[in-house]
Amino acid sequence: MMTTYMLSFLDKQTLNYSNAYGLQADTHMTGDDYSWVASALYFGWLFGAYPWNIVLQRYPIGRLIGGMLFVWGTVCMLQATVANFGGFFTIRFFLGWLEGVISPAFVLLTSMLWTREEQTFRTSLWLSTNGVSSILGALLAYGAGHADNLAVSSWKLIYLIVGALTFVWGFVIIVYLPDGPHNAKMLTEYERMVAVWRVSKNQMGIKHRVINRAQIKEALLDGRTYLLLAMGACTGILNGSVANFASSLIKGFGFNALRTSLLQTPGGAFEIIGCVFFGWLSTKKNLLGFSIIVSSLPGIAGLIGLLTIDIKHRYALVACCWLQNILGSPIVLGWTLPGVNTAGHTKRATVIGLFFIFYAGGNIAGPHMFLPRESPRYFSAIRGLLGTYCALILLQVIYTAWVYSINKSRDRQGLHAERQEEELLEGFEDLTDKQNIHFRYKV
Repeated sequence: MMTTYMLSFLDKQTLNYSNAYGLQADTHMTGDDYSWVASALYFGWLFGAYPWNIVLQRYPIGRLIGGMLFVWGTVCMLQATVANFGGFFTIRFFLGWLEGVISPAFVLLTSMLWTREEQTFRTSLWLSTNGVSSILGALLAYGAGHADNLAVSSWKLIYLIVGALTFVWGFVIIVYLPDGPHNAKMLTEYERMVAVWRVSKNQMGIKHRVINRAQIKEALLDGRTYLLLAMGACTGILNGSVANFASSLIKGFGFNALRTSLLQTPGGAFEIIGCVFFGWLSTKKNLLGFSIIVSSLPGIAGLIGLLTIDIKHRYALVACCWLQNILGSPIVLGWTLPGVNTAGHTKRATVIGLFFIFYAGGNIAGPHMFLPRESPRYFSAIRGLLGTYCALILLQVIYTAWVYSINKSRDRQGLHAERQEEELLEGFEDLTDKQNIHFRYKV
């Protein structure tokens, strides 16, 4: 899962790295064409989010992901053949549609393989590979920039290498990635039974192919769903901005293409450390919401620095850009909320699907905050991102207080499962978090 997600993020980051090597000039992009190409991937994700949600309920996750790796690896390589804005937009749209299955699939698979206490840290681990891909991608771009006398441009070479790696990895996933604890090949038959027993204590229901319309209705009428969707949109705006304009910002501080690529590697290390640390912190009792809020503060500090530090202190400005990579922490922890706090398989899959639709919408909007006329400092975009961080924190405070109050109310009423057998039975009954009075939300 970690390697697959690393390749998925690397595919997304190729646009950022190729931008340092003349992508816009070679494809004749002008004005805000680059912002639209950056958004195209998430237009595809947006259109694919709910259909993939239905597919994930009906088909084996492991084989589905393996097949998608073959296709999107091929599509990634096809980007090296495009010569204009229209073609690039189309390819990125289709790539986004294909990759839209990965994040909801992994959130769903994580909720089926591990207990609720384990899920936030496990999700942090596979999403922390965004930092690994940032480091590897920057080094790959740096190496491509040194390649001379090749038949293709440096930016095209980046797409060819990343696409080929993705395609080859598809064979590994088809063979080894399980669809759930029931068919994990690395486990014995007895260990699979134990794994199913462990996750039954989550009281979140088990996967089946029947779509429960009552659970869809409950998801749409649950006010907490809309708080989650708003938080998804906020993290999407932040991610769409940081992921696509890091090269533009750093290059605008006065660095050449090679130096710009190399200076992005420390940002990946910041992301790895942030995801692992805050992922670990979130496993402590009642610290999930707190971890999301605190992990947003370094990004806010970095944005304030980008607004106030003079251009002559360019390495200080680069350090502020590195702090933006810690954004991976509130993103990953926010992604776990629909999975760990929504019970009932259809309800959970619905909320996760809607969450990623709004996340994709945020990623579409984010790049358009960067106005070409404000290059290289993009002050309006920086202010907009500050406001988005503040909105995210406020929404998280409201959500945490809401679910905490529900937990306390159920505790006061003595609504606890009295026997382990009753708790296990409820885990197999596919009750929603509202129907199961013994369910407790992670705060």
